[in-house]
Amino acid sequence: MDREEGQRSANEMVLRQVNEAIERGQWPGDEAESSAFRCECAELDCNRLLELTPPEYERIRAHPRRFVIAPGHERPEVETVVERRPGYVVVEKRDEAGRLAQAADPRS
Repeated sequence: MDREEGQRSANEMVLRQVNEAIERGQWPGDEAESSAFRCECAELDCNRLLELTPPEYERIRAHPRRFVIAPGHERPEVETVVERRPGYVVVEKRDEAGRLAQAADPRS
């Protein structure tokens, strides 16, 4: 993996950590309310917010190779779209990108 790809992977992991903190900050009983989660794409300057409920985010995070991103932020060379929803896309990392995502996931 080249340096640029390594930076992109690191960015995705940081954004995943941000979203984990957002999810933990929800008040009990707010699970059905949408929250603004950060796009977990590889773009270093992306600041898009995605509306999901905490259970929706948790369902995606149950898979360590899956990320929630804004439509149009897909990178077909390293990930596969596994779900399209209004306002967001779920991608699954493949090959080396998938192994790195899984290895860096604190839940694994």
